Amino acid sequence: MARVKDIVKIMEKHFPLKLSQKWDNCGLLLGSSDKKVKRVLLCLDLDESNLAEALNCRPDLIITHHPLFFKEFKTISYSSSQGRLIRELILSDISVYSAHTNLDAGEKGINHFLAELLELQDIKPLFSEMVEKLYKLIVFVPETHIEEVRKAVNGAGAGYIGKYSDCSFRTKGIGTFKPGEGTNPFIGEKGILEEVQEYRLETIVPESVLSLVIDAMLTAHPYEEVAYDIYLLQNQGKVYSTGRMGELENEITLEDFAKLVKDRLHLESIKVVGDKDKKVKKVAVISGAGMSLAPGIPEDIDVLVTGDVKYHEAKNALLSGLAVIDAGHQETEELFLPYLQKLLADESRILGYEIEYKYILNDKIFWSI
Repeated sequence: MARVKDIVKIMEKHFPLKLSQKWDNCGLLLGSSDKKVKRVLLCLDLDESNLAEALNCRPDLIITHHPLFFKEFKTISYSSSQGRLIRELILSDISVYSAHTNLDAGEKGINHFLAELLELQDIKPLFSEMVEKLYKLIVFVPETHIEEVRKAVNGAGAGYIGKYSDCSFRTKGIGTFKPGEGTNPFIGEKGILEEVQEYRLETIVPESVLSLVIDAMLTAHPYEEVAYDIYLLQNQGKVYSTGRMGELENEITLEDFAKLVKDRLHLESIKVVGDKDKKVKKVAVISGAGMSLAPGIPEDIDVLVTGDVKYHEAKNALLSGLAVIDAGHQETEELFLPYLQKLLADESRILGYEIEYKYILNDKIFWSI
């Protein structure tokens, strides 16, 4: 049976904690990593208003987008809403994991999903907030096990160059070693120098999967002591960013693009900043509240799709020539929940975990008449 730490492992494979902003609070915020899991609930926020609905699902683990708590606190008072919430979660033995800015910046995270939903092409990171380090792994393998070890390291995530997978190189040579006392050699005898036909196998490894690749290599390798080297490379790895940018297939007016946003996000209304007849083609998206990042957006971007746009932020955008579509904070994030549910369910099934995943959509905070 799967445990909380197994679900966390799936989450952090796609949305590593290192992508979180320093001010953020992501990870396992409440509960035990060893708790057994049969049901997982996904939601944007967890507060008293939706706790009853959450409890009805009888989850073992709740995964939220916005952290259960951001700041440190010295007391947990049951007279406060947060205190009552924490008390109820503990009494119900529910663990809580939060994925916030790491979910925003993930390679297939909320912003990438939003960009695809809006039919953008040639989608790229909007900023260069973090560049992943790359390593070269070199391991020496007897020719009898070269393919087994290669499959193991590539299967664990090594060997990706752009859109190509299973990239590696091998060179044949002769390896020498002399087993000493207390050894149990796969090949040879104690005290006798051995010469073995071996391959030097090398491949590229992203930092995020380095430990997984090493574990897979050691498991597949037949030798008692494996000879391998790891070098930090100067090659640029994947770039991670809170937002995304891309292009529409054809240049259209801001008004028509606003209608597309409204339609694809199934919204009753949106706010638009800019001349409705302005031609737009290059688009930036930042889910949630992204206007604080607007000053760093490339100058050739025609329009930004985000939420929580304030009056003076809108004025500044107009002065800079950037059109803005305010599609709502919640509205640009909650659309990701069904996708995340499917991702976790599919990966759990592959791993043999029998887990039920559900999500709840928060009630709208704002209303209008």
